[in-house]
Amino acid sequence: MSNSESSAKIAKYLLETGAVKFSPDDPFTWASGIKSPIYCDNRVLLSYPNIREVIIDNFVLRIKETYPEVEAITGVATAGIAHGALIAAEMNLPFAYVRPEPKKHGMKNQIEGKLLPQSKVVVIEDLISTGMSSLKAVDALRESGVEVLGLGSIFTYGFKKSKDAFKESNCSYFTLTVLDDLLVAANEINYLTPIQIDKTKSMLQAVDN
Repeated sequence: MSNSESSAKIAKYLLETGAVKFSPDDPFTWASGIKSPIYCDNRVLLSYPNIREVIIDNFVLRIKETYPEVEAITGVATAGIAHGALIAAEMNLPFAYVRPEPKKHGMKNQIEGKLLPQSKVVVIEDLISTGMSSLKAVDALRESGVEVLGLGSIFTYGFKKSKDAFKESNCSYFTLTVLDDLLVAANEINYLTPIQIDKTKSMLQAVDN
């Protein structure tokens, strides 16, 4: 199966499971305060064993294709932890995860787990919006002395600001599915009308400006 075919398949899974919800007529409010026609929580996918297996298999395939020299997997807390751990188990690789900031107590770790110095790691995230939280984890890993090969996520909004941020950070990335495929799937199952699809695109363009 090609990457485009698998992207279309995974986009349908996101809708079928409710991991992604559209509401262009009554937008969601993100933690940042941004009003968005889409809400994404890919942790929902973990509750569906067959779909979860497809997600992990696609991650493993893409990592082997894109970063064959990988030596460890890291997840971005919290949503990237479970998928990252499952990928690491499937690939028989070490796993660690990265907090948004160091703990205030105990060892005050930001990176939980053991990564060897200069080890080559791939970062796992559930989704990319602006890219800021993902790249914050990448920066923490680089500062710890490991080599970040790149980052993989389940879904991206495809914002220009996120593409620019990853380029500026010199961090490559891949995603299993993209907004365009999600909108096609939403249209095919009559989840959204053509008017709602156009409204969704316009609203997301406004978020990206």
